[in-house]
Amino acid sequence: MERHQLYAITAVQIVAVTALLWLLIARTGPWTVQRYLGTLLVLLGITLIAVARFQLGTSFSIKPEARGLVTHALYSRIRNPIYLFGIMVFAGMVVVVILQTIRAHREARVLEAAFGEAYREYRRKTWF
Repeated sequence: MERHQLYAITAVQIVAVTALLWLLIARTGPWTVQRYLGTLLVLLGITLIAVARFQLGTSFSIKPEARGLVTHALYSRIRNPIYLFGIMVFAGMVVVVILQTIRAHREARVLEAAFGEAYREYRRKTWF
């Protein structure tokens, strides 16, 4: 992969990561243990992906290519650190999604107790 392509891909990834972090951090609502855990997993995963990408250097490519065998630093212990840490990012997002869903169900019970049939009718007409 040529340098300008590598820079373009890196720029797109930086924009995507910035948007993801903004969504996690700027979102309203309380900072619960679960939110901290999900955000920590995402931040840690993104940081380690960046480290792995840096260590991979010009051997990085989008499609499989044999540019050079990288066996130092993270790659001395983990064959696919970018994939592994990408999974960590997704795990953090899953934690946030699951816990937000649980919160929504708890909130629904409170609203149903407070508003009874009016809330049940509202639920029948809406999604999630």
